[in-house]
Amino acid sequence: MKKTIVLFILTLFIAFVHAQQIQISPVAGQIKLYTPDWKGERFPDGRPKVADKFLERLKKVSMEEAWGYLRNKGFQNQYEGDWQVLRPDSVMVGRVVTAQYMPLRPDVDNLVKAQGKKEGRIGGTNSWPIDVLQDGDIYVADSYGKIADGTLIGDNLGNSIYAHSRKGVIFYGSVRDVEGLLQIDGFNGWIKGSDPSYIQQMMLTGINVPIRIGRATVLPGDVVLAKKTGTIFIPASMVEDLVLSSEFVQLRDEFGHQRLREKKYTPGQIDQQWTDEIKKDFLQWLDNKKDLPMTRKELDDYMKQRTW
Repeated sequence: MKKTIVLFILTLFIAFVHAQQIQISPVAGQIKLYTPDWKGERFPDGRPKVADKFLERLKKVSMEEAWGYLRNKGFQNQYEGDWQVLRPDSVMVGRVVTAQYMPLRPDVDNLVKAQGKKEGRIGGTNSWPIDVLQDGDIYVADSYGKIADGTLIGDNLGNSIYAHSRKGVIFYGSVRDVEGLLQIDGFNGWIKGSDPSYIQQMMLTGINVPIRIGRATVLPGDVVLAKKTGTIFIPASMVEDLVLSSEFVQLRDEFGHQRLREKKYTPGQIDQQWTDEIKKDFLQWLDNKKDLPMTRKELDDYMKQRTW
């Protein structure tokens, strides 16, 4: 109770201090307040730094598995579909850097640009989020679905994004120069449309702040799994367990399919709660399997916590 009160007072204090000035990016402490369940390493800006090995393994998780896992944990608003994908046959996984855009209001835009000048930011405001990207980051922006005159990047900024992150973008909005973007080997994008126009009557209002991407609420430091069927934004603290859960289910399915082909068990035995005999058989099967998707220690630790 005391810890909750202290956090609440701290939040109010931070809000009061930062209400005295325009903030383009929140301080690291604010991002930590949004992500208290993350106990691991963080970037200097406060974003959780999920290990690369779990990002790589997440690529093999199906959208349905990730969606079901999050829904069972109470996170029902993390998916967005209906995208135009620049390279639809590839998968993109990375740590999220967010940006919020709004329709232009000159007085606010002037304040943002003045603050950006104080912070040493250069170029157009739509290039500022790119400057903070690091290797493995994905630039995720809410530009409120604007297509014409809402193109956040063209091929020049696309090249800069890829140079910084080796990834791509997810824009609830549009891009221009799609042909040029497709010439950037390895760059990908999930967008709502494209247009030959350039960006106008829009303003950047925040970097690494909570944003909405269609049906999903997205925080800086989330991990996104992007496939041709859609995008799902995963809280950093859940990524490792989601990956291990998916890999364990895949092992169970592989074992079950093999035993069904061998006619050792019936579908009714495999599809329902396993008997002690089947559990013992499964454990012996694991002992003989040489190509586990996780380390044996990860598997043993996971099985200690999992109920059958």
